[in-house]
Amino acid sequence: MTYVVTENCVKCKFTDCVEVCPVDCFYEGENFLVINPEECIDCGVCEPECPAEAIFPDSEALAKEWLSINREYSQKWPNITRKCDPLPDAEMWNGKPGKASLLSSKPGTSK
Repeated sequence: MTYVVTENCVKCKFTDCVEVCPVDCFYEGENFLVINPEECIDCGVCEPECPAEAIFPDSEALAKEWLSINREYSQKWPNITRKCDPLPDAEMWNGKPGKASLLSSKPGTSK
């Protein structure tokens, strides 16, 4: 099992989850985070820390749809290991459905 970042992270990109990850398996896109499923140790500490409630175990149906996206982009985007500010309009986007098409394939730039 692994944990997966899902649609509600798009356009929010809260990084509270990154700060608690003991193995630094998060990767950052321009407007989304992903978890590398090969690096995740299934500890689950990230799930309750996500303000957008966008992280789920891959055993849940919603997560299965996003597993390939997490796998693909974790190979392309830079690793992120510390908490950063969310996107400026994150609160406005939090909880809005239908954000999948807004996912940017560009890497993130937080350091």
